Amino acid sequence: MKLALIYPLAALAEIGGCFAFWAWLKLDRSPLWLAPGVICLIAFAWLLTLVPTDTAGRAFAAYGGVYICASLIWMAVVEKTTPDRWDVLGGLVCLIGAGIILFGPRAA
Repeated sequence: MKLALIYPLAALAEIGGCFAFWAWLKLDRSPLWLAPGVICLIAFAWLLTLVPTDTAGRAFAAYGGVYICASLIWMAVVEKTTPDRWDVLGGLVCLIGAGIILFGPRAA
C-alpha cells in the first residue's frame, strides 16, 4: 500500500476511533459507539505497521504531522469549525517536519 494512502487512512481510523469514545463519554451517546471505535483503533495500529521504514519511532513521529492536519480537517468537516490561519500554518509546519523525518537522507 502506498505511503500517500497509509497515513491518511491511519489518521481517519485513529480520529474516528477516538471520536467514538469522545461521543460516548462527552456527548452522552450509547456505549455501542465503542465497538466501531475499537475496530477503528485496531485498524489504525495495523496501518502504521505498513509504513516502509526501519524504525517504528520514525513512522510514528512522521505520522504525527499527518495526524495534526487530519484533525484540523475533521474539525472543519465533522465539527463544522473552520480552522483559522494559525491552525493552517501550524498544520503546514507539522507536515514539513513529518516529511523531513520520513524522507531526510540517512547515513548508511
